[in-house]
Amino acid sequence: MTDPLERIAAALERMSPTPPAAPDFDVADAFLWHTAPNRLDAVAQVARVGLELLVGVDRSRDTLLANTLQFAQGLPANNALLWGARGMGKSSLVKAVHAEVRARGLDLKIVELQREDLPSVAQLLDMLRPAPYRFLLFCDDLSFSHDDQHYKSLKAVLDGGIAGRPENVLFYATSNRRHLMPRDMIENERGSAINPSEATEEKVSLSDRFGLWLGFHPCSQDEYLAMIDGYCAALGIALPADTLRAEAIEWQATRGARSGRVAWQFVTDLAGRHGVAIA
Repeated sequence: MTDPLERIAAALERMSPTPPAAPDFDVADAFLWHTAPNRLDAVAQVARVGLELLVGVDRSRDTLLANTLQFAQGLPANNALLWGARGMGKSSLVKAVHAEVRARGLDLKIVELQREDLPSVAQLLDMLRPAPYRFLLFCDDLSFSHDDQHYKSLKAVLDGGIAGRPENVLFYATSNRRHLMPRDMIENERGSAINPSEATEEKVSLSDRFGLWLGFHPCSQDEYLAMIDGYCAALGIALPADTLRAEAIEWQATRGARSGRVAWQFVTDLAGRHGVAIA
């Protein structure tokens, strides 16, 4: 028969498992945070494009790069929210900036976590805090619905609570929404609450906790064509300018939109048709 004390100890272990061991941060430059169980998995190769290929976002590029360089050098820097139009390179910019900082000889790690894993972020921060590295914590496509309580966990990253945010961690997020929640939800809460300002202040002010806001807006046709020219030059795709322009415009017309993502999709199709490999 099993000792009652042993059964109690096993039950307590299941209720409060041993914190996961930190990984060997020397094995990779990028990691993914997973839950159940909580762990960091190394990413051997990050899917990204070069910083020089991101056209039409010059101001955001320069601002984010400068902020990230400050952080990687041990200087003060702000958490950043990249918000705006879909497909305009928000997440690509974060990954490209990380690669550029490392190319300049600074040992900055990037850790990606999903929005639904935010409740476990305190455990992640505890793992990163004692590590002798600086970490860029990245959450892509961050947004919240009206009944979503995950935003409360995000405050642990932005404000840090009584312990403070780890000095070696900076948080970057991308979102299609400036205030991280649907506009109709904001209006509904303001219209139905006894004190409208207090009803939404906690949620709306969440984006205010980011010290750096970078807006991304739909691109013009000239910017769209410049993106394609840059991709073709980098991949060695040579077509007559008139032919390339006509095909690119036809492609965006069939998609009903212009963006960096649409430009890359066109170039991917173009490369396939002309037998050009994309690394």
